[in-house]
Amino acid sequence: MKTKDLIQHIATSTSMTKTHTEELLNATVAVLQKELLGGKSVQLQNFGTLEMTRKSARIVVHPKTKERTEIPEKMQLTFKPTAAVKEHFYRNNKEE
Repeated sequence: MKTKDLIQHIATSTSMTKTHTEELLNATVAVLQKELLGGKSVQLQNFGTLEMTRKSARIVVHPKTKERTEIPEKMQLTFKPTAAVKEHFYRNNKEE
């Protein structure tokens, strides 16, 4: 789903204008970015938790050349779904 599709769905389901919906979505994303980059986690009830985690440096080996390369430490965005989201995802994938 692209941003414009998300805006359309939200605008339709809330009877808001697309312009107002886009402003609201942009403000929401800005707050999420500020909190996550500030080292805080964001908990969305009935959905899950977003947080930045530190991924340590590691050595990887190229399978063909056997050349060893170091991948530096980095920050990574992680998502932990709630139990309800996990259950819904598991149930829907099990039926397929």
